Amino acid sequence: MLNQLDRLPPALLTATPAELADLLGGPTLLHLPGRRPAPLFVSILLHGNEDAGLRAIQRLLTKHKDTELPRALSLFIGNVSAARLGLRRLEDQPDYNRVWPGGVQAEAPEARMMASVIETMRERNVFASIDVHNNTGLNPHYACVNSLDRRFLHLAVLFSRTVVYFTEPRGVQSLAFAQLCPAVTIECGKPGSAGSDTHAAEFIEAALHLSEFPHHPVPAHDIDLYHTIATVKIPEGVRFSFDGSPADIMFDPDIDHLNFRELAVGARLATVSNACTTPLHVPRADGSNRWQELFKVHDGTLCLQRALMPSMLTLDRHIVRQDCLCYLMERLAPESGTGR
Repeated sequence: MLNQLDRLPPALLTATPAELADLLGGPTLLHLPGRRPAPLFVSILLHGNEDAGLRAIQRLLTKHKDTELPRALSLFIGNVSAARLGLRRLEDQPDYNRVWPGGVQAEAPEARMMASVIETMRERNVFASIDVHNNTGLNPHYACVNSLDRRFLHLAVLFSRTVVYFTEPRGVQSLAFAQLCPAVTIECGKPGSAGSDTHAAEFIEAALHLSEFPHHPVPAHDIDLYHTIATVKIPEGVRFSFDGSPADIMFDPDIDHLNFRELAVGARLATVSNACTTPLHVPRADGSNRWQELFKVHDGTLCLQRALMPSMLTLDRHIVRQDCLCYLMERLAPESGTGR
C-alpha cells in the first residue's frame, strides 16, 4: 500500500488535496536529500480534510526548488483517498492517526503500513518528527508532545508557547515516533484559515535548520504547558444539537468559544433532557465511563465538576461522531515540563 519515492514529482508543488490520489496512487513516503543526512520526518494529510500540511510543504519546497535543503526531509502523505473527497476519513477506513505502532488495530493493513514507515525511518536515523494537523472549532495554533523530555519541548516551542502534553489516545503518529526521536504534533487552526500554512512552513524550515537540540531546559516564561486528562465523546444513540434544536443534549451554540479557556467548577455547557441519564462518555483505559467524575447534571444543566480547560470543542457533528466532542486539560507547573 505504501509508495516510496526519492524524487519530488513536480506536480506535487501545485496539486490540491483532491488531486493527490491520482498523482501519487496512494499513501506515499518521499525522501529528499539535504546537507545534514539525518532526516526530518513530516507527515501531512493523516486526516484528508486538513490541508495546512500540504500547503506548508508546497510553500517550503517551492522556496528550495533550486537550492539544497539544510537537512534531509522525509515526507509522508497520508490519506489521499479521503483527501479526494475532502473528508477526515472514509467510512470503511480507520483513522490514519490511530493506527501507528502502539495502537489497538495492529493487524489492520493501514497499521502494517505505518509500522513499515516507522521501520524505514528508524533505519534512516530520523532526527525529529512533525505531524501537521488542522482542527475544527476555535482553537489557537498550538503544539502537542507525548514526552516532557527537554528536546521535545524545545521543538514544540519553536511553533508555539502553548504546548499540550498527552498520552492518550494510543496509536497516534507522535507517540510512535517518540520512541525514535523528538516528536511533535502541530495544530494549525481550521482548514484554510489565514496564515496556517505560512506558520507551519516557517516551523518546518526552522526544524530543518536545527543542528541539535539545546541542552538546557525550556525557560518557564517561554511555555504555557497543559496536560490532557480526558477525551469527551457522545454515546451512540444520544441525540445532540448546537443550534437549539430539540435533542437529548442541547449545547450552547457558541460552545467552541470555550476552547483554551480555564473554566471554573460549575461552568455551564449544555441543557440535558430528563430522559438522558448518560449524556457523555469519558473513557478510562479499560473502556468504562467516568463522565460523572468530571461532569454533573443539575436541574437539567450539564456542568463541570472540576476546574478544567477544553480544547478542540467543535460544532461539526460529523467530527463529533467520528472522533470526539473535545479534550479536557489541566495546567502543568512549568517545572513539570522542563526536565532532562
